[in-house]
Amino acid sequence: RLTTMSEAPEPSSQASLAVLSKVELRVSCRHLLDRDTLNKSDPCVLLLMQSQGQWVEVDRSEVIKSNLNPVFAKIFTVDYYFEEVQKLRFEVYDSHGQAGVGTHDDDFLGGMECTVGQIVAQKRVTKPLFLKYGKFAGKSTITVISEEISGNNGYVELAFRAKKLDDKDLFSKSDPFLEIYRIDDDSSEQLVYRTEVVKNNLSPIWEPFKVSLNSLCSCEEKRKLRCVVWDYDSRGKHDFIGEFFTTFEEMQKAMGENKVQWECMNPKYKIKKRNYKNSGVVVLLDLKIHRVYSFLDYIMGGCQIHFTVAIDFTASNGDPRNSCSLHYINPYQPNEYLKALVAVGEICQDYDRWAAFAPVPTQVSHDFAINFNPDNDECEGIQGVVESYQSCLPKIQLYGPTNVAPIITKVARVAADEERTKEASQYFILLILTDGVVTDMADTREAIVRASYLPMSIIIVGVGNADFTDMQILDGDDGILRSPRGEPVLRDIVQFVPFRDFKNASPTALAKCVLAEVPKQVVEYYSYKAFPPRCPQPHTPDSSLGSPQ
Repeated sequence: RLTTMSEAPEPSSQASLAVLSKVELRVSCRHLLDRDTLNKSDPCVLLLMQSQGQWVEVDRSEVIKSNLNPVFAKIFTVDYYFEEVQKLRFEVYDSHGQAGVGTHDDDFLGGMECTVGQIVAQKRVTKPLFLKYGKFAGKSTITVISEEISGNNGYVELAFRAKKLDDKDLFSKSDPFLEIYRIDDDSSEQLVYRTEVVKNNLSPIWEPFKVSLNSLCSCEEKRKLRCVVWDYDSRGKHDFIGEFFTTFEEMQKAMGENKVQWECMNPKYKIKKRNYKNSGVVVLLDLKIHRVYSFLDYIMGGCQIHFTVAIDFTASNGDPRNSCSLHYINPYQPNEYLKALVAVGEICQDYDRWAAFAPVPTQVSHDFAINFNPDNDECEGIQGVVESYQSCLPKIQLYGPTNVAPIITKVARVAADEERTKEASQYFILLILTDGVVTDMADTREAIVRASYLPMSIIIVGVGNADFTDMQILDGDDGILRSPRGEPVLRDIVQFVPFRDFKNASPTALAKCVLAEVPKQVVEYYSYKAFPPRCPQPHTPDSSLGSPQ
């Protein structure tokens, strides 16, 4: 939640390395345009990522034959950085066989843009598809579902084979593939995984694969799973061989040397054929579980990042009406406060939807709402914060001193209420923008030590050309910060950066520097408290089936 409060007062030698995670994106579409005259469209999805202002293709899905409601088995994998705005574009095309995916207008079925942050924060994004010039592609929509998977992070590895499957082909043997569906609370089915096709083989051994535990069973070991074996058909009309139902709890019997097997049943044959036994047997050869929680586990579990901004309105900034003031609003060039606010805020707003402010002041205040509205102190995203800041400046008298402890304490009180829920549901980031050294250093150190025990991080950006040497003490990179009584912080939660170090860099460089440590700080806090991620709510998926390539 973006929360803005008014008041406040050299980066570390080595910027911390970004916490790299891999995110899997699963794509499905509904109501695609039909571009073919004799058949339905054969859709394919291209994934593009913005790099230096240009859209670059990073991957593309399989082609699904004759289907206007495809569920693509292709899983797009992207590197995820919390501290960056990563813009994605999904483009859907009607493919023409050997000619591949065309680029003609006739082949284009629609596109959609969003950020990686929006997808992981919402876990499931459904948006309309647009043709060129902002025109809707009929009722077409695209849905992107995110799951995290990385080398050692909250996933299960499965290895399946089958024996003596029914032969569906006249002149050769079946070409089997296996699909696993999670059955959600509303009885809808979510495709979890589709194996490769093994050609001409009634006893196939499929390649081992990994799926996240969230994707497989929504953290519920007893949740029912439906597994279906098909005989592949190149025209998309796959023959049903059989199915079986299981749970992740039952699958876990395959750990170690054990194997679990299920009879693959065709319900129609069971009714019609007197001596019908099964349509083959599916065997789970091996299962390995890895449970290590990461920042994305918490975000995808519904943990919201609440973003609070504290802006220094002390007299040392200069009269905002004077062009020499750090708060001067130049219509052609944003001031340093605005640049820092937007750079960091654009990242954080993807993880929550609101911006809020602190209480309205009487006389000199160290934490008042800059929208002057105590009854509704929230605003829409980072743009709402910017607008409130600009409209507030002409109405206030800059004063002193620069006391930061009250704002830290105020956010800490809200974080303390959240901690008592014993759930990983809300984490708080306080961004302090100040032009000088704080005047209540002892109280500030005490407040930071208290806050280090709470779900909270503090980012301080020094604006202007003041001597910020004394501010380095608050950033624990050069040693452990202690309260005036000598009590150490539980964990390093403060990052201090002078804005002047980034004056000639892009705004994203500042955001990267100050936010790079946040994922680690979130995981450290919840690991210390032994709070696991909350289970994401199961999705309500599209039920239409696609086909493998």
